[in-house]
Amino acid sequence: MLKTLLAQVKEYKRDSLLTPLFIVLEVIMEVIIPVMMAEIIDNGVEKGNMKYVVIMGITMVVAAMLSLSFGALAGKYAASASSGFAKNLRGAMFKNIQNFSFSNIDKYSTAGLVTRLTTDITNVQNSYQMVIRLCVRAPIMLISAMAMAFMINAKLACIFLGAIAFLSCVLAYIILHAHPIFTKVFRKYDDLNASVQENVNAIRVVKAYVREDYEINKFHTASNNIYNLFVKAEKLIIMNGPAMMFSMYACIILLSWLGAKLIVVDELATGQLMSLFTYVINILMSLMMISMAFVMITMSKASAERIAEVLNEKSDLVNGENPSTDIKDGSIEFRDVSFSYKKDINNCVLEKVNLEIKSGETIGIIGGTGSAKTTFVQLIPRLYDTTAGQVLVGGKDVKEYDIESLRDEVAMVLQKNVLFSGTIKENLRWGNKDATDEEMLHACELAQADEFIQRFPDGYDTYIEQGGNNVSGGQKQRLCIARALLKKPKILILDDSTSAVDTKTDSLIRKAFKDEIPNTTKIIIAQRISSVQDADRIIVLNEGVVENIGTHEELLINSPIYRDVYESQTKGAKDHGEE
Repeated sequence: MLKTLLAQVKEYKRDSLLTPLFIVLEVIMEVIIPVMMAEIIDNGVEKGNMKYVVIMGITMVVAAMLSLSFGALAGKYAASASSGFAKNLRGAMFKNIQNFSFSNIDKYSTAGLVTRLTTDITNVQNSYQMVIRLCVRAPIMLISAMAMAFMINAKLACIFLGAIAFLSCVLAYIILHAHPIFTKVFRKYDDLNASVQENVNAIRVVKAYVREDYEINKFHTASNNIYNLFVKAEKLIIMNGPAMMFSMYACIILLSWLGAKLIVVDELATGQLMSLFTYVINILMSLMMISMAFVMITMSKASAERIAEVLNEKSDLVNGENPSTDIKDGSIEFRDVSFSYKKDINNCVLEKVNLEIKSGETIGIIGGTGSAKTTFVQLIPRLYDTTAGQVLVGGKDVKEYDIESLRDEVAMVLQKNVLFSGTIKENLRWGNKDATDEEMLHACELAQADEFIQRFPDGYDTYIEQGGNNVSGGQKQRLCIARALLKKPKILILDDSTSAVDTKTDSLIRKAFKDEIPNTTKIIIAQRISSVQDADRIIVLNEGVVENIGTHEELLINSPIYRDVYESQTKGAKDHGEE
């Protein structure tokens, strides 16, 4: 895990190394100051040597200024290093997520990934800054102050060893019991983010069904779960403060009592006792810093594990050696294809599919809910790999192609149509970033989108809100179809992508496809028979198995499933007409 995370320090190694260097210099100055103070008392004040007092006083001021300067520089470089580390971590995570296949994405919730990119990285950033500052400063200060204390008086310095042993036991107890709680906390953060995200995305549905109170209670439940876990963790962490104060006051009392006895018998000078009081503060503050750092590290360890999990996740779809970038045509062949989301051949959602589709053919797909229609088409652009069998495009196994080249030639309009924040032009150029205005106009005409775009005051410069909330479902579908057409693909897949448009517009879109892109292989998944009945062939899927393939007329004779769907839809249309 550490190797994975530290690999992202990259260009901030210099700042990460300069921070502890300046910390060491700061500590040296701070350790020297009490010695100078003891010298002023013992050799200056008590002996009445004011010249010595002035010289040592000036030296102390210089040392204090240097300590302050070194501390400021350490803070500056630590902030730069930790912020840069967090930036690189966030960038590496986001880049890796972009490379995920659908099966990789299925392992994580959207809310979970958002939490990792925000809260978890902030925790690791804070922890990293503590490590390169406090975890360097505190041990060096502790060792240096202990060494100086033993040089002054070994007997009195043994008091500090007892305090260190006591505080180490308290700290170990806190860490062992707090880490499992923080691990649970970040899982609950995922639940909270999921609740917020779901509510915001579906706010219109929430209001339509008057479910605001239910959603508020749901949010409060998720929020209270985090609160209760944090309270439980804090009950452990706050033990650190009282233990530290107990140790500090115990050391001061023991030093005062035993130190006074040693002064009486001339085994210890007054200045030396004053130095020991300073060192006790340094030692215990060092322990306090170490304990704070360990608490932060304990909290961030759960975050670090979650971040490393995403960084170490490798896409299960990779290019082979010397992948081909040239897709000859839009022909498709399925050879004994089976597919399981769980990669279990005995639990397949698509089973032993064998079929050939010629380049330029229009293929319709009909089937009930859960019949694996979407799964079937997702294998073509290699969004998933087959569990068994082969999918061929242009006469080659899709695994032999460069993934980007393959997907550039296979345009897919998914069931969930997604538009991004930006103008209509910017959304259309997702299909082709170099598309001209004329090409966009032509694509929108084919998709029957130009007509409603022209009615907008800003036309193609109309701003689309996040998720396309300011356009209707049918308009959104037509824009997504136009975006896909701009890719000028060899294969065009419409996954129930005209369900929100009226039958007339649906018919016009299909006619435009037939007239304008005859050489493009078109695969249309639909619930309406009217959307596919003019296709060259229609595939009927039933529970992951190809039940029948044929033209509309052939299937009315040979396929009971197709016939039932057709009759139910035509009967419904007739009944509606009679009414």
